[in-house]
Amino acid sequence: MSDLLSLNRAARLVGVNRADLQKKVQSGEMSSFDGKVTISQLLLCFPDAQLEDTAELKRISQIKERAFGKRVFERALPDAEVLAARITELSKTLANSQMQLKQFNALLVKLWDKFGELEGQCDGESRARMESLKCWIKQEVASAMEPGFSNPLAIKDGILSVMTAQVTLLPSQQDFLVEGRDTLLEAAMRVGISLNYGCSGGNCGLCKGKVLSGQVKKTRHHDFSLSETEKEQGIVLMCSSTAVSDITLEAYVTGSVQEIPYQQIVATVKTHAALTDEVMLLHLQTPRSQRLRFLAGQNVSLRVGQSFSTELPIASCPCDDRNLLFHVRRHSGNLFSDYVFEHLKNGEVVEVEGPQGEFILHEKSERPLYFFAFDGGFAPIKSLVEHAMSLEVATIHLHWIASSQEQLYLPNVGRAWGDALDNFHYSEHTTGFDLRVSNAKREAQLLHHLQEMTAADPAMTRGDVYLAGPEAAIGVAEKFFLSQGMPKSRVFVEVVS
Repeated sequence: MSDLLSLNRAARLVGVNRADLQKKVQSGEMSSFDGKVTISQLLLCFPDAQLEDTAELKRISQIKERAFGKRVFERALPDAEVLAARITELSKTLANSQMQLKQFNALLVKLWDKFGELEGQCDGESRARMESLKCWIKQEVASAMEPGFSNPLAIKDGILSVMTAQVTLLPSQQDFLVEGRDTLLEAAMRVGISLNYGCSGGNCGLCKGKVLSGQVKKTRHHDFSLSETEKEQGIVLMCSSTAVSDITLEAYVTGSVQEIPYQQIVATVKTHAALTDEVMLLHLQTPRSQRLRFLAGQNVSLRVGQSFSTELPIASCPCDDRNLLFHVRRHSGNLFSDYVFEHLKNGEVVEVEGPQGEFILHEKSERPLYFFAFDGGFAPIKSLVEHAMSLEVATIHLHWIASSQEQLYLPNVGRAWGDALDNFHYSEHTTGFDLRVSNAKREAQLLHHLQEMTAADPAMTRGDVYLAGPEAAIGVAEKFFLSQGMPKSRVFVEVVS
């Protein structure tokens, strides 16, 4: 087992966020080698880390259940064959260590025999030096063979190696852990890495990846046939394979909206429930063999009933591409809205087309993230925030600015995020006037609100700002941040009616 750990694995071992480790490396508190840290360095920075500390696992579980709305891990253990293979690899490491120890002991026996031969050929002074050397070797060997300090992180890393496998992606140099019975594709999506894929069910072959090192195992049936040449080259379908050992995988990561294909999917209504008198939560589920591929913050077109249609932002994370959430607002006289509020039934068919839009997270930025949701702009902001969480962004600030208290239709979500994450800051604001309608007085009031926020948090203008909501409010907010000297490349806007 290598003493060098990736930041993902190191963060898991000591129960902190990956961003916390990055800060220690950048500040010089911890040395890194090609983006990795040693167990000894980790223990020096986190001396209280213990094998029994399960706080991080509980925290991750809480985030996954509360924040992302993803399924609970019913099957936390890996596949039996995968588990056996990982244990076998550790057993080989142990057997090699035991063999080396035996060879070392045999070498010592030969060394004493050699000393015996040499002592017979030495005079008194040389024999005394020889005896002194033998005493020193005995002491050093005895010291080395004494049971020493058991590094809890090394032990914990051994357990983690059985329960998870690390995947290093090339050429992007990203890495992630495969947990439980997740496939390579599922594990990547959980941490916000957008690999290329189509059906995610083994039918299309778009999720091909090339295994450059390590061992993988096919865990799910797929109808798509790989050629013998592809198999010999290490090509696998990521939707149907998992990592047995730590692997290096050559696979393409989507970097822009232009690389997401336009899709047409027939989904069904899993649930629909009123959040308030004016907002309905619509939960659609796609077929297992045809999931919606999208980037956080994008929109889709929905068609229901007698071709009643609308365009809505997706209010969920791409990490769960089969379960799509939408916040439908009541608009009297709007055929789609009227149908959803008055006639829609669970199990009903809804046609989904898309995605569209460029209001996405700019992942390469290392600046703090500031999200501003104005009224119903919370829907795309929610998707972006969940994606940012999966990427373990260092600092996230969410401000929900509403016309009235009733427009804060999901306040418990932001509060739960704040409880689950130390680096998440959530606050609510009400203006007392309709943010959809602008006049000079309301614009001045909104500017005053924004000025108070930046005064309370001067670092805000040094971060990346994401704004979503009614056009009147967004226009004022965008002008305000640009007037503070922020470049357009750090202020992102999305109009949500």
